[in-house]
Amino acid sequence: MAGRLLTVAGRQLSQHSGSGAPLLLRQMFEPKSCTYTYLLGDRESREAILIDPVLETAARDAKLVKELGLRLLYAVNTHCHADHITGSGVLRSLLPGCQSVISRLSGAQADLHIEDGDSIHFGRFALETRASPGHTPGCVTFVLNDHSMAFTGDALLIRGCGRTDFQQGCAKTLYHSVHEKIFTLPGDCLIYPAHDYHGLTVSTVEEERTLNPRLTLSCEEFVKVMDNLNLPKPQQIDFAVPANLRCGIQTAPS
Repeated sequence: MAGRLLTVAGRQLSQHSGSGAPLLLRQMFEPKSCTYTYLLGDRESREAILIDPVLETAARDAKLVKELGLRLLYAVNTHCHADHITGSGVLRSLLPGCQSVISRLSGAQADLHIEDGDSIHFGRFALETRASPGHTPGCVTFVLNDHSMAFTGDALLIRGCGRTDFQQGCAKTLYHSVHEKIFTLPGDCLIYPAHDYHGLTVSTVEEERTLNPRLTLSCEEFVKVMDNLNLPKPQQIDFAVPANLRCGIQTAPS
């Protein structure tokens, strides 16, 4: 793939952030789907990315990007969401030059597709892509290049995890994804999920390794729990998933 977006798996990432580097981070909330959107920017280059934007709050996000004097390079999704429509397409219209990004395994359309091991660069920073399927086949976790924070989408929530009973989900796959791709990060690595339904905003790898009531179980016990959640169908799934399969393609409302 052309450009400076990606580096191949195994290649050293661009300059590590370091404790004193000027990373800008904003966590924003969409109340209907309880979705967190994250704005990350390099204060020096002014390059920025958005993770998991929501259609209804895309104008808010674009306004903040402009207020902070940032240049949004990418609107990135951790997976093809079932509970809201992505704001990627609208952001491409509101902020010309912004490109939509999603995992190739999601089956969704986007300007750019990523795979396990690819890196997304903005200024001196980079996000490493770690495939973390199970909630959906195309789920990914984004890890900052100094391993100080991870954006886990629906794979790992605070004291919970994404459901596995639709969109080709698999509880066993999710268990191994979290344990092998997320719990292997440093214990003090901050965990920023795509959702929270209890007012919590951030956790750490060590907290979730030791306190997550589902993921501290054995794999067999975890699968049994996930297979018996009996959750209602997501309210927006019938129109959210088809729209999100056109991730970054839907046009802004008139």
